[in-house]
Amino acid sequence: MDVPVWAWIVTVAAILAMLAIDYVGHVRTPHAPTLKESAWWSLAYVAVALLFGVVVLVAWGPTYGGEYFAGYITEKSLSVDNLFVFVLIMTSFRVPREHQQRVLLIGITIALVLRTIFILAGAALIANFAWIFYVFGAFLIWTAIAQARAGTDHDDEYSENAVLRLTRKVFPTTDDYVEHRLTTTIDGKRYITPMLIVMIAIGSADLLFAVDSIPAIFGLTQETYLVFAANAFSLLGLRQLYFLVDGLLDRLVFLNYGLAAILGFIGVKLVIHALHTNELPFVNGGEHVAAIPEIPTAVSLSFIVVVLAVTTVASLYKSRREERVGASPGSDA
Repeated sequence: MDVPVWAWIVTVAAILAMLAIDYVGHVRTPHAPTLKESAWWSLAYVAVALLFGVVVLVAWGPTYGGEYFAGYITEKSLSVDNLFVFVLIMTSFRVPREHQQRVLLIGITIALVLRTIFILAGAALIANFAWIFYVFGAFLIWTAIAQARAGTDHDDEYSENAVLRLTRKVFPTTDDYVEHRLTTTIDGKRYITPMLIVMIAIGSADLLFAVDSIPAIFGLTQETYLVFAANAFSLLGLRQLYFLVDGLLDRLVFLNYGLAAILGFIGVKLVIHALHTNELPFVNGGEHVAAIPEIPTAVSLSFIVVVLAVTTVASLYKSRREERVGASPGSDA
């Protein structure tokens, strides 16, 4: 895939413009967005992502178009799992509803920068070490097993990671929020507020999810441009999606199983690709293994869409059924 420099410039400029619109148009005035506002803006971001996919389809052909759509859908579905953690973080830090948009947007911006570094590092590894596909594939299969074992359970408590503990240890922190300020001065001494801490929490939490999602999308496409775009567009709409599905997250009871199936599928796909590009002397004598056919992009895209559809429908059906049973006369609340 030959991507000219101007295409990179236009894409990055479009992403920065979308961030600027969010910063200037939405979070500058603190407010809790309505369901209607969140729905319309979520649709707008999805429309932009799909339009970009159409451009890829027309400019570079159906193969790369399919890879982008498969990557975007996968990243978007994995980002829903992020929202469970975001809800726990917001609850744990008792972030006022009107300030949650700012927290999410800055946290997502941090995550976008860190993910870009991850993507460039991953691309460099793939370009120089073909065996890295074995590592990515094995890691995704292990992650899929862990997701499946987690089942329908989601932790109800959030524990601070090492980054936050170090931040609190190094910098003095106020106990309460000071409007939407990140720092404040008390008796001539500079303090950071919980607002900055929670932003770091959101950004660093997403970085942990990137450890899964970056290898996953490299299993669908090795084009750095498509990997970057799919990650960026999936993250940009995450703020609106948070407020849109805030009350629906608990209904997605089978989400872990769906994500496990997708990650496991991509893990197997990566291992097969590694066998096709094999250079390890202890595997088939260092020769490529061509007996197992590669999984086409169309099959990958179809599998991902079907799994997400089945997972969502089954989750909503189970939740609705439990609500009816709980509301029936004589049943326990």
